[in-house]
Amino acid sequence: MQPKAAPPRLIAENRKARFDYFIEDRYEAGLALEGWEVKAMRAGRAQLQEAYVYLRGGEAFLIGAHISPLPSTSSHVIADPVRTRKLLLHHSELNGLIGAVERKGYTVVPLELYWKNGRAKVEVGLAKGKKQHDKRAVEKERDWQRDKARLLRSR
Repeated sequence: MQPKAAPPRLIAENRKARFDYFIEDRYEAGLALEGWEVKAMRAGRAQLQEAYVYLRGGEAFLIGAHISPLPSTSSHVIADPVRTRKLLLHHSELNGLIGAVERKGYTVVPLELYWKNGRAKVEVGLAKGKKQHDKRAVEKERDWQRDKARLLRSR
């Protein structure tokens, strides 16, 4: 019997992505990181708010993710908090993403950054942009669900 794997621990989440896009498919990708970035992420100093995924030359890159360095990490490396980081995906997954983005008008957005078995992972989503009326409908539905729950509780 193998030991049970620990559940993934969330580091950062991109909540705005779920508001701005319809997420159609999800992929788990590894990240090529430097040592100071791993330490900073363990301290919870990462953000995905303005991050996006760029596909170029058969590879995927995470651009705009902000990992602020710890003041105590090594001083001989110049830390760039928003450097471009390579995403590690299987070749077949990359081909599928590239095809969807180029032919069908999808975009790839980072959704979550988490630890899984001691390794940093990014969940990226294959997404289509929402129109303004779609966002309003989602907000209206959320408000109605909240009001309905409140009414049922008060009875």
